[in-house]
Amino acid sequence: MTHLQKFERQLLKNYLIGSFVAVFGVGCLFIFETLTFDARERVTLLTIMFLSVVLMFSFEYTIYRKHMRPLYQFFQTSTPSQAQLTAAFRTTHRFPLLTIKRILGPHFLGLSIPSSSLTALAIHFQWLEMPYYLIGLACFGAILVAILHALIEFFLTYRVTESMLAELTVQSQQYGHGELILTKKDFISLRKKMLISTLIIGVFPILLFVLASAVQLTENESLRSYWSWSTLILIVILCLATFCSLLLYENIQKPILALQEGVAQIESGQLNTINNPFSDEFSQLVGGFNLMVEGIQGRDQENEQLLDSLFTLFAATLDARDPYTAGHSLRVAEYSVEIARAAGLADDQVELLRKSALLHDIGKIGIRDDVLLKEGRLTGEEFDKIKQHPVIGVHILSQVHLPEKLQPILPGVKYHHERYDGKGYPEGLAGESIPVFGRIMAIADAYDAMTSDRPYRKGMPVAKALAILEEGSGTQWDASFTQLFLDLKRPPVITAS
Repeated sequence: MTHLQKFERQLLKNYLIGSFVAVFGVGCLFIFETLTFDARERVTLLTIMFLSVVLMFSFEYTIYRKHMRPLYQFFQTSTPSQAQLTAAFRTTHRFPLLTIKRILGPHFLGLSIPSSSLTALAIHFQWLEMPYYLIGLACFGAILVAILHALIEFFLTYRVTESMLAELTVQSQQYGHGELILTKKDFISLRKKMLISTLIIGVFPILLFVLASAVQLTENESLRSYWSWSTLILIVILCLATFCSLLLYENIQKPILALQEGVAQIESGQLNTINNPFSDEFSQLVGGFNLMVEGIQGRDQENEQLLDSLFTLFAATLDARDPYTAGHSLRVAEYSVEIARAAGLADDQVELLRKSALLHDIGKIGIRDDVLLKEGRLTGEEFDKIKQHPVIGVHILSQVHLPEKLQPILPGVKYHHERYDGKGYPEGLAGESIPVFGRIMAIADAYDAMTSDRPYRKGMPVAKALAILEEGSGTQWDASFTQLFLDLKRPPVITAS
């Protein structure tokens, strides 16, 4: 079933609900429970109502087809234009208001006037025994029923337009037509909706009761007591007022709940826009909320790009101190990411690990050049100074006051020289007590150090470096992460079939 078919089916369902409540519920109750007719008069009235309703339906269907024409043109065109899409979008937004026009006009021209004329003829030919002035009261009642019917469908139609507006928005994006724009006349003021609805809900029951009382008091032959009749009418009035109030409340509550959910998502760190099928002041409010979310998303993306550039810059600046270690931090980050993805870490954790690896040696900024850049073997004292760089690095980053979401990069910087057997530095942690980032980066750092050229030695072959990692698996390095890295770097063994 297409979106257009679903839309029309739901509109038909709403029409039947409104007709049942207003026309067949209130209208028939008003006529047959307020006035007294014999069997022949009931048949005559039912015949008049049937002919009038058929004429009313014909008028309504003609107007309905006219209102639906922009949607038909859009969905029946293989490649709709921007103008067709905009016309369909605006028509859908205005459909609750168009529904009122579609109902009130045919109720007056197709129901009230024909039924009044036919009833006058029936009285003239004595098919009905009732005073002519009751026709005027009946017309007044028909107008009240039509207003009630229009109000019910007005709010029910809002439910239907939401899915259609969402579909048209998706279609606009697919066809590359951009954002759909509404004009002021496409909006229905929330103030106007509240005012009209409250007046109808408050005044309609009183007018209906007054009208019915005026008719009832003329029926002296009625066998029902006035109080039993009035109790029935009051119950109907109470049900109608409650039903209309609930519809109005739902219409106002829905966008408020959507905004509340959007704010709650922002508080939890989820920057999601809200679907905007509304066509009153809430449309502008939700639109402003979406613009705010998009602005935050754009700012966060820019900040993320800037932060990423700064991390890369810090790594490049550090590597520039020693031409023989140029690119070391970038390669360690690359190897660490490979291990993390093979281990199935979440994407956000992989990204934090990458940032941590880029800055894992930032503490070497605090090491003197004569020690850091020394080409020969380091003395014990000099090596002790080198071993301080993880702690210096964490101290430097702590001065930056990293946001909470970047705090997880610190353990990798501090513990990437710890050994699995507890003989590493700076704290001599062992096994699982070493943070995950530290265990992964230790493997990546060692591999790059072994395979990179130094002033005092040539980088060893990949196979030899992998063999050393395998030998130290479970003692110097975490066995599971080491095996993952070995599987990544060693070519697969092809067995002869």
